[in-house]
Amino acid sequence: MIAIAAIGNIVFFLVTQIILDRIRPIIDLSNNIPIFVHNKLNYFKGGLNNPMPNENEHNIRLTSVEITNLWLSYSNDSMAICVLKYFLAKVQDTEVRPIIEYALKLSTNHVERVTKIFNKENFPIPEGFKEEDVNVTAPPLYSDTFYLIYLQNMSRAGLIAYSLAVPLMARSDVLDFYSACLTSSMELNINASKVMLSKGIYSRAPYTSIPDKVEFIKKQNYLEGFFKFGDTRPLDVIEITAIFVCTMTNVLGKILLTGFSQVAKLKEVREFMYRGTRIAQKHIEVFGSLLQKDNLSSPATWDSEVTNSTVSPFSDKLMMYHTRVLSLASIANYGTSIAASSRHDITVMYARLTMEFGLFGDDGSNIMIENEWMEQPPLADNRKELARV
Repeated sequence: MIAIAAIGNIVFFLVTQIILDRIRPIIDLSNNIPIFVHNKLNYFKGGLNNPMPNENEHNIRLTSVEITNLWLSYSNDSMAICVLKYFLAKVQDTEVRPIIEYALKLSTNHVERVTKIFNKENFPIPEGFKEEDVNVTAPPLYSDTFYLIYLQNMSRAGLIAYSLAVPLMARSDVLDFYSACLTSSMELNINASKVMLSKGIYSRAPYTSIPDKVEFIKKQNYLEGFFKFGDTRPLDVIEITAIFVCTMTNVLGKILLTGFSQVAKLKEVREFMYRGTRIAQKHIEVFGSLLQKDNLSSPATWDSEVTNSTVSPFSDKLMMYHTRVLSLASIANYGTSIAASSRHDITVMYARLTMEFGLFGDDGSNIMIENEWMEQPPLADNRKELARV
């Protein structure tokens, strides 16, 4: 064995020498690091503000994935600026105010950076939302507690979105932007959570006992859930996590839409928002019944965090857009939960609830289209139309 190892070492040495002879012309002799590797190391050492080597020498176009994320970021952050400006004008709690200020600073920076990238590409700046979409002089519609709940949940959604975006970015300036977004969203979420914990309003997920040993699934009935009255296995921790996250999304949506239903100017928008609160309440009860069956606690609903104001701080356009964003987030959460759940009855439940949110979202889209509130995302070229055939 020692002889074989020695021969292997000799062969490895000879192959290494041949490779080094081949690439010696591109070696940085000062530290024996290849120039291209040396540049990459400098990039990572320099951080997010250091451009990737040689990229600026080329005119690299934005990919469709990069356009998608930048376009959505502009719309979402311009909406967030309006919402956060109103929150900042109404907040009383001195511990909550710095969290809102930081969130507003992030959204403002995001809009500025996306605008800079779009201008560089001569890309039309989305309409988004502007000063006319917010009325900071309107009376308080929500409590300071809700502001924290809102920021914690929205920063969590941002973390998910940015973590999905980063691996898909190819151009360095866009990659740098979303890497910074990911880091700052994590900081915002942590800061909001710390304040919630200090105030005793942080909604913890249900507790479960620590298992005594490692076990493996031995029977197919672990996946069953239909026609097993009184004999269905308890939820596993993966399913509990999915139910908890989906419940929290609906809790936020119910509070937000309750306020929207009180202040929207158009009757069809008020009716739509009220319908949304009923759907969210129904879903909260469905999830709560699953947890209760296994003697697990449900998150607090915070229904009393909405005031009795009927003066709108936001345009109907903004409130409809915000509701659509939350509906899409719920559908995404339910889709992830389907993949995470092993019990068949739970996956079917998510599919049914997803369809209900899908129909609700379609009706909302129709209201937005009828009122010319829905901005069209960039489309692929219509080659048939260009060919005039």
